[in-house]
Amino acid sequence: MPRLSCWFVRAALAYLALGFTFGGLLLFNKGVGLHPALWRLLPVHVEFVLLGWTVQLAMGVAFWILPRFPQGPERGNESPAWMAFGLLNAGVWLAGVGAALGTPEWVPLLGRAAEGVAAVAFAVHAWPRVRPLFVGG
Repeated sequence: MPRLSCWFVRAALAYLALGFTFGGLLLFNKGVGLHPALWRLLPVHVEFVLLGWTVQLAMGVAFWILPRFPQGPERGNESPAWMAFGLLNAGVWLAGVGAALGTPEWVPLLGRAAEGVAAVAFAVHAWPRVRPLFVGG
């Protein structure tokens, strides 16, 4: 498995563990009523599980499994995919943790923008690797 895929999958598993932990705390708090401030973890839980785990895992597997090029670097220029990794993680933290901490509105918005740019960067990397299975008639 390529190094970038390992980073994507490992980060996705870390987000899964954190997201499930926060979700468990929220459920426990709902039943027992530990502290009302625990509900501030809800945006972090949603962000970690939906984007940190799901999207990141999909990107890692896609980077690994998409067809390779016969000549030159197997996976082409990896820079946009690495940029997507960094931007996605920065966006998850800015959008999730920023909302939970009550930061100004522009912080989670900046996180969403980083996540959007990450999706575009990954698409720029993956687009040339997506091709038909059979060429011709």
